[in-house]
Amino acid sequence: MNEDVLEKIRRAGAISGEARKLGASLVDEGVTLLSVAEEVEAFMIKKGARPAFPTNLSINDQAAHFTPRSDDKLTFKKGDLVKVDVGAQVDGYIGDTAQTVEVRTRNWTNLINASAKALAMAVETVSEGVTVGTISGTIENAIKSEGFLPVTNLTGHGMGCYNLHAGLTIANYDDGNPTKIKKDMMIAIEPFATNGGGEVRNSKPGNIYRILRDREVKDDGAMKLMSLIKENFHGLPFCERWCTALDPKAQLHLKTLVRHGILYAYPILTEIKGGMVSQTEHTVVLNGYKAEVTT
Repeated sequence: MNEDVLEKIRRAGAISGEARKLGASLVDEGVTLLSVAEEVEAFMIKKGARPAFPTNLSINDQAAHFTPRSDDKLTFKKGDLVKVDVGAQVDGYIGDTAQTVEVRTRNWTNLINASAKALAMAVETVSEGVTVGTISGTIENAIKSEGFLPVTNLTGHGMGCYNLHAGLTIANYDDGNPTKIKKDMMIAIEPFATNGGGEVRNSKPGNIYRILRDREVKDDGAMKLMSLIKENFHGLPFCERWCTALDPKAQLHLKTLVRHGILYAYPILTEIKGGMVSQTEHTVVLNGYKAEVTT
């Protein structure tokens, strides 16, 4: 791997890891989700990176894909189980990392530990030539050994430059995937554990978007916003908050762009039986034979 590229991957990972820890430290009873998201993203920018995707703050049975709106008043409550999933990018090279925190109670410590243990064990298995199925089986066994289920329809993923989900998928159960890990691969491993049914389903929109197709509509305001989206976010996921900072009428234009199939609005992913969900995630690059955790 080119040393300049590796350095950018490491910088993005280090900033992402610091941002994750910052976000986790800010989560507390009565604190607004908006203030946490904004502070985490401002931290990345101050450190010389940009957010690779909106800060995800998914609570309790929500596994992923919620970020607060620009006018959001929602606060964390005592007992909330919060997935803090963040990512920074440096010239398109991404760090993606997550941890789960519980707000002022200790009811879900074992569930939090299950996904953390699964991640640690999975990272230890990563090396050149190891199959993806081996990594996935390690995750499944670790989570089940703690008395919980992996979320089987959420996966880790490969990453590329300005590409958050590139090709490779890493299941959280042993799917027998024979694909082998190769030198210079960059992957995000993210075990999700639950006391529910072991799957998620689509819920209401979570204020996060990505470009589906680039075509015109007969709405000058919507097309102006689309130009700003392409200019500022480089094909990576983005959110209403960021768009409203560029255009005060963004909420209206986003609805138009989604309605015309130009943008995809990510739904919040919720556990099928309403179970609690924990998540832990690191970015790993195969630098030589062994894995290097960047986050």
